[in-house]
Amino acid sequence: MGLKEQIDELKKTLPSGVTLVAVSKTHPEEKIMEAYEAGVRIFGESRPQELKSKYESLPKDIRWHMIGHLQTNKVKYIAPFVELIHSVDSAKLLDAINKEGWKNGRIIDVLLEIHVAEEDSKSGWNYGELLDYITSGNHKVLANIRIRGLMGIATFTEDQEQIRREFTQLNDIFLSLKKNFGKDFDTLSMGMTSDWKIAVECGSNMVRIGSLIFGSR
Repeated sequence: MGLKEQIDELKKTLPSGVTLVAVSKTHPEEKIMEAYEAGVRIFGESRPQELKSKYESLPKDIRWHMIGHLQTNKVKYIAPFVELIHSVDSAKLLDAINKEGWKNGRIIDVLLEIHVAEEDSKSGWNYGELLDYITSGNHKVLANIRIRGLMGIATFTEDQEQIRREFTQLNDIFLSLKKNFGKDFDTLSMGMTSDWKIAVECGSNMVRIGSLIFGSR
């Protein structure tokens, strides 16, 4: 099945209200253009310099999402144009994004990444730490950031019940935090090629899918 057919098939399968982020990291611009011509407009990248380069040379109506781990000193590369940063895992990173948003005259939308996987290699806030941060009210002074929701990655395992448990936990946290942020807090980004169907069943309204569209790297 070709790239366009994969995208058409995926769009038919995705429930309405679930946003598709095509994970284009490490894939060449020609492949991204194939997906663009098939109707995809939101692409996810994980390296700031690569994202900046693709932004500069590809159509300007593409909506770029940063989905990978982001270092504070790399925020400047993407702050002028990024639509959504999924992987905000610390107060320090929130401060850096806010600073770059101010420099660029923008309010930058972000998701807070929560650590739910039973793997040390995954990044993200510990829920208790995040609760302490939110309770402190420090986020309220960040005028150039809008916290739109949460992102999380499940454990890489064949155990579907474990994946379901982790996604359910993340959805529960999302629902419990809504009262702190109001109507703008509307995005739950969870689910990738191997587990997006479970994620959607557990409340996800944004999925990040790469290899199902572009093939494995």
